Amino acid sequence: MTITKLGVVWNPSKPGGDKLQAAVAEVFGSDAAGIPVQWWETTPDDPGRGMAVEAASEGCDVVIAAGGDGTVRAVAEGLAGTGVALGIVPRGTGNLLARNLDVPLNDIPAALRRVLDGESRKIDMGWVEHGGAEHAFVVMVGFGIDAQMLVETDDDLKSRAGWLAYVEAMGRAVAGTEMIDIELTLDDTEPEGLRGHTMLIGNCGMVQGGIRLLPDALIDDGQLDMLLVSADGPLQWLDTVRSLVWENGVRRLFGAVDQAVSTDSTTHVAAQRIAVTLSSPQAFEIDGEEVGEVSSFSVRVDPGALTVR
Repeated sequence: MTITKLGVVWNPSKPGGDKLQAAVAEVFGSDAAGIPVQWWETTPDDPGRGMAVEAASEGCDVVIAAGGDGTVRAVAEGLAGTGVALGIVPRGTGNLLARNLDVPLNDIPAALRRVLDGESRKIDMGWVEHGGAEHAFVVMVGFGIDAQMLVETDDDLKSRAGWLAYVEAMGRAVAGTEMIDIELTLDDTEPEGLRGHTMLIGNCGMVQGGIRLLPDALIDDGQLDMLLVSADGPLQWLDTVRSLVWENGVRRLFGAVDQAVSTDSTTHVAAQRIAVTLSSPQAFEIDGEEVGEVSSFSVRVDPGALTVR
């Protein structure tokens, strides 16, 4: 697809705005022969959704989200179902969708060239309903231990101790976990009672450090994947780490397993719709941003709803 008009939605609170504008001019052209570019700034009240809707209505066939995961999620929500392609210039900490799409990190010109030269493809989006409102997500939602905590390890320890270093990171997180009762409904099945303290439901599964928390998750398979962690005590935490890093990491990488391995402390499932009721309110995250506490929520997949390049 040839780009006839480009929109850029950028977060002015991020440093390097001048560098971003210069790189856009260099890659897409700043003279009469270049691609027309229109800019929108995000605001504290609107991290990008309204700007993306406006960009699509004004004829942009590609809209770049230049910011962190919050900006990317908001722009994606505004573009859902429009056919207008999303481009990403990662300027955040996690940059999770960018990582899962292999978008160049820490290299603005390379990310822009990817937008210019890349092929458009359709990927799934997730939608989560809680408190009477529905919001899009492109990576994952959930409660309990933040996904980033699962890869926040001491670099020196990791270099010396390998995957055992993750035990130390997990141990620091144990103090903040509390087992709760969970009612889980997958698609049209009967509700099932479970116990756990961390649940992640995602459209794609890789986080920082190359760890795949949801190893079966594919960004265009028409399903959402869920991980429930119920580790209670040091031995079960060790089992959890082994599952994440060894069974669903190293062994999968070398072809020893071809689907997510559940254990006594980790449960992997996939569905198109998932409904969850909790015995006590839990802090909830959407693509890494905390949105308050929830006692129940439901998610659904929207296959092929977002075009990316």
